[in-house]
Amino acid sequence: MRILAVQESDWFERGPLQQHHLMEKLSLRNHEIRVIDFEIIWKKKPRRELFSKRTSFCNVSKAWKGSKITVIRPGILKVPLLDYISIIFTHSTEIWRQIKEFKPNVIVGFGILNTYIAMRMAKFYGIPFIYYLIDALHTLIPIKKFRHIGKALESATLRESGLVCVINEELKRYAINMGADREKVYVIRAGVDLKRFNPRINSFRLRESLGMGKDDVVLFFMGLLYPFSGLREVAIELAEVKDEQPNMKLLIVGEGNLYHELQQIKKDNSLQQLILVHWQPYEKIPEYIAASDICLLPAHNNEVMRNIVPIKMYEYMACGKPVIATRLPGIMKEFGHNKGVIYVDKPTDVLKKVVELHNDDGATRKWGTTARKFVEKYSWDKITDEFENILKATASKI
Repeated sequence: MRILAVQESDWFERGPLQQHHLMEKLSLRNHEIRVIDFEIIWKKKPRRELFSKRTSFCNVSKAWKGSKITVIRPGILKVPLLDYISIIFTHSTEIWRQIKEFKPNVIVGFGILNTYIAMRMAKFYGIPFIYYLIDALHTLIPIKKFRHIGKALESATLRESGLVCVINEELKRYAINMGADREKVYVIRAGVDLKRFNPRINSFRLRESLGMGKDDVVLFFMGLLYPFSGLREVAIELAEVKDEQPNMKLLIVGEGNLYHELQQIKKDNSLQQLILVHWQPYEKIPEYIAASDICLLPAHNNEVMRNIVPIKMYEYMACGKPVIATRLPGIMKEFGHNKGVIYVDKPTDVLKKVVELHNDDGATRKWGTTARKFVEKYSWDKITDEFENILKATASKI
């Protein structure tokens, strides 16, 4: 099967996300995969040209060794705001080109603007189209005054798609509320590589290199550091109890808007218990999770976070780590109670819950074992089976 995917994020610099795992696993099953992506972080690059040329990358493998994805990056105007406007022209041209040359059996959209364009072209040329939501996409648009435009496009695509896939029940409710046909919405949950992420990983050397002793209680977070991640509050709380809890440490791996503020909190409070590490290669992430005792998702319950279930939740749990999370609707609906996720009302409650767990002898290990057991049914092979069956059924209708 020939599958064309479109997204408005950088295939190389972001993730691996749901689409990376699924498309690469499908590639390993001998499906031909082409991805049209967007260099969303071009502003952070040291060298900038006014207009970037179309670029094609062959045999790309990010999450699964041996996969062979072709990534095509259409040119854009590298001027703020005009970069998105240029998508209308360059991505439209590229989608048309791929329809003519690649002749996809199905098109899968993961974005907003280029996904709307792909949906319209798919309908015109009679190609099955699937909208795959892993976020409430319009809420991620950084400029608030443009979110209503993004919402309108997202809603139109949901209404007109032949099929909609979402990664959890809360996103299903969101998609239906946005206009998707209830009968055409399928939940295909996030997965996890159970071999790569497992409780048996030896992290002694990494803990030692980061200055963490065997008696330290290490809390862990990885990912984009949004202002609403709750990590600011956890770090400030840690600074306030550092003398009472000298063995409690917070390890954060990632980058984002909050990174420099966290550095400042560390400096202002001489908070050596806060350990900040920049992005790490995906293959090193299991060791960082293994180096922790408890993982965190202390995010604020806002429009960005309330509907989603990040893949990292499954990766934390597969490593046998309990997760302390705020009461986000998507998380609570997905994991419920007594499945390895422990809930708090707000980020400032996290450390109290950590102390409570630590004082209950054996509780951390017990919750971690429960977490691993819960996610064992979500291997990427099973998730890919589900999606592959949907793709085949959808393509066979034309």
